[in-house]
Amino acid sequence: MKSKPFRIGTRGSALALAQAGQVRERLAALFPGREFELAVIRTRGDELSAAREKGASTSTAVPLEKGLFTKEIEEALLAGGIDAAVHSLKDMPVEGPAGLVLGAIPARADCRDVVVTKGAGTGLDAIPQGGIVATGSPRRTALLLHLRPDLHIVPLRGNIDTRLRKLRENGDWAGIVLAAAGLERLHPDLAGLRAVPLRPDLFLPAPGQGALALQVRAGDGEARAVVRQVDDAPTRAAVTAERAFLLGLGGGCRAPIGAHARREGNRFRLDGIVWSEVGQAPRAGFVEGSENEAEALGRALAKELLEARS
Repeated sequence: MKSKPFRIGTRGSALALAQAGQVRERLAALFPGREFELAVIRTRGDELSAAREKGASTSTAVPLEKGLFTKEIEEALLAGGIDAAVHSLKDMPVEGPAGLVLGAIPARADCRDVVVTKGAGTGLDAIPQGGIVATGSPRRTALLLHLRPDLHIVPLRGNIDTRLRKLRENGDWAGIVLAAAGLERLHPDLAGLRAVPLRPDLFLPAPGQGALALQVRAGDGEARAVVRQVDDAPTRAAVTAERAFLLGLGGGCRAPIGAHARREGNRFRLDGIVWSEVGQAPRAGFVEGSENEAEALGRALAKELLEARS
């Protein structure tokens, strides 16, 4: 008897569909006799994002809560309507609902941020003194002003194509900042623009940036066995450290926080940075150890930076 399709829940945005489609292709290649299908689930975050696109909200500078992009998908997973969910890891709250686990974290895409500019020059050096840069991220705002306090930061929302269009249409804008992973997965039209990655040791990414998470029911042994085949141990260690750092600093707090974990030689290193408020001096540091200590390292660095505040 033919087994029922393995249903993978995802948001309906172009980026989410591209991400989930890549996961489906990998699983289909690993299980050639099984059918994998995508189930598009609209979230409250999608609705609010669409309203902002239409100008229905004036609070465009305020980021949406992380859980707004996962709640309805998680509810469908708990109810058994889907077998697994694909999320952008940085959109997920650090503490998920009871009954669900992160069954797999595939190999990470590029975790860096990218500055997209017009005209000559590259990167932040292409932005003139006092130039205008657009971003909707408090972390990116804080890092930009930390590296270039002369810049003027304006809010930016919308999908990647919308953001690139706004850059082209606003003649006084010098640049925008996007996630490299989104450009890598969607390949948008960059004609006439220059996209330059920013060094992650200087411009620390958001915890989990560039990584995907495959969420499954804790008691679903079959689904856990399926998604486990695409788990990547180095990525899991890195994002575990970054998310432990985020949780240690308060989890879902709105403070600008950056983190970057990776293997350097025979050591595992986590860098972190946090601001109490944008415009103030940040607290930054790093810890080293092994991948097996990833969670403990994240907690230790968070504790160190919290104590530095007092």
